[in-house]
Amino acid sequence: MTGVDLAAEFIVEAKASAAGAGLEAEFLEQEMRAIDAAAEFDGAFCFGNSFGYLGYQGDGAFLAAVSRALKPGRRFALDSGLAAESLLPKLENRRWLQLGDILYLSVNRYEAAESRLDTQYTFIRDGRSETRDASYHIYTLAELRRMLAAAGLRAVEYYGGFDRRPYELGSGRLLLVAEKE
Repeated sequence: MTGVDLAAEFIVEAKASAAGAGLEAEFLEQEMRAIDAAAEFDGAFCFGNSFGYLGYQGDGAFLAAVSRALKPGRRFALDSGLAAESLLPKLENRRWLQLGDILYLSVNRYEAAESRLDTQYTFIRDGRSETRDASYHIYTLAELRRMLAAAGLRAVEYYGGFDRRPYELGSGRLLLVAEKE
């Protein structure tokens, strides 16, 4: 198993978790578009909303890298809560959440002409606050299917959750399975 992440702290955490579980795995601190394997892997996945940060060309480059890395006939699973059919029907402009001792605020602005969601996150703990900005490209399922096809991956299954319920408008997340042609 090989894991890729740009954040050094996540690589350290993944190595420790794998070692603690007695698993052999390699973890690479690199940009996900930089995967340079050729027909080497039996499967791949991208979970936890890691997709959509790179814009149309960047996300396409990532899918092309995944496709190159997979052996023919092998599968890629993409998990996203940011597909248009999932996100837009329920998008809140402002949302407060309490996560343990952290108060969390997200302020969203959807730029329809760009199909982009700009979000400002504020975390408040012990009277101190920290704010971060993020932008995500929002794709419809049809756009994702076209992007996958351009990368040599054929979308074969779509689910609205890990229980394999059908994906539909308003599903909380998209679990998409594609196969390397």
